[in-house]
Amino acid sequence: MLVTIAAFIAVLGIIVFVHELGHFIAAKMVGIRVETFSLGFPPKMISKKVGDTEYCISWVPLGGYVKMAGMIDESMDNEPLTGASWEFMSKNFFQKVFVITAGVLMNFLLGFLVYFILSWQVGVPEASNEPIVGYAPEGYPAALAGMEIGDRVLLVDSDSIATWQALVDAIHPRAGDTLLVVWQRGEEAFSANLVPQSEEYVNGDSTISFGRIGINPKVNFTERGIGAAFQHGYYLTGFIITESLKIIRRLILGEESIKGIAGPIGIAQISGQSIRNGLVEYLSLIAQVSISIGLLNIMPFPVLDGGHLIFISIEAVIRRQIPAKVKLNVQKVGLALLLIFFLLVSYHDVMRIVVGP
Repeated sequence: MLVTIAAFIAVLGIIVFVHELGHFIAAKMVGIRVETFSLGFPPKMISKKVGDTEYCISWVPLGGYVKMAGMIDESMDNEPLTGASWEFMSKNFFQKVFVITAGVLMNFLLGFLVYFILSWQVGVPEASNEPIVGYAPEGYPAALAGMEIGDRVLLVDSDSIATWQALVDAIHPRAGDTLLVVWQRGEEAFSANLVPQSEEYVNGDSTISFGRIGINPKVNFTERGIGAAFQHGYYLTGFIITESLKIIRRLILGEESIKGIAGPIGIAQISGQSIRNGLVEYLSLIAQVSISIGLLNIMPFPVLDGGHLIFISIEAVIRRQIPAKVKLNVQKVGLALLLIFFLLVSYHDVMRIVVGP
């Protein structure tokens, strides 16, 4: 439990810090006064003021914010504008866009750099075709039956398993069926009756159902040069963005249930599992979550960076400022809806722990 909590705090802390650091640096570059740099949302837990900026840790651990002079944001402060050159609203449209998007760009950059460095220093991962367990997430039939990383699957019912593809062919079409699975660990053999659970994935315009007992293949790392590592890091970053956009689209269209979205508790579980599986998997998780959170932040929703972009875009079109009271009320509604969303996904996280996935 302590390992899981520490791993989760590190994941969230690094990602939030990098995101807010992007806003902070961009604001300083264009001459905006930064009043608060906060990890977490109000109310404040501890704080210290250095120069013009108050650095603090706040109680609601769902992100963070940088409070800039002359801007209504997550802090919900409604200070009157003075027209000073260091205020956010005194900057031109492009400077505002740069400051607002800098956090997201930093999240994408963090993910890319982690993938690039891992690809360069460790190698590019390639799935082995041997029927050896490389990952067995908690809560799935395989892990519940005691299957562990490094185990070799020998039999599924009466079928001898020599390759990973043979294992896939034996399990994927059998969702809901009871299968006798035999596996080997060292010199010892184990067996259990497993029932593959039904899952889905999107292939173009089609949704394909398959059975899963909850194991992934062993991964081998192939050394690559710096150029190939750069390309692989770029590919993985784009892949995470593309797949995340697909999930968001399916959620909006009602084709995906919110039950499948991991909230803070789910991410904490995954963090603990990944750190136990090794540093490479843990760093890969940081990269994936950083990119996903960056993409989430740019969505056109109040409180998020995308919501601020909507405000400044409307103001650029109408050539006047939206009343501060309107912005403040929209931010309050957005924050309330965001909290409800996190409570819902956290509830489903708990239910997955209690009754299984």
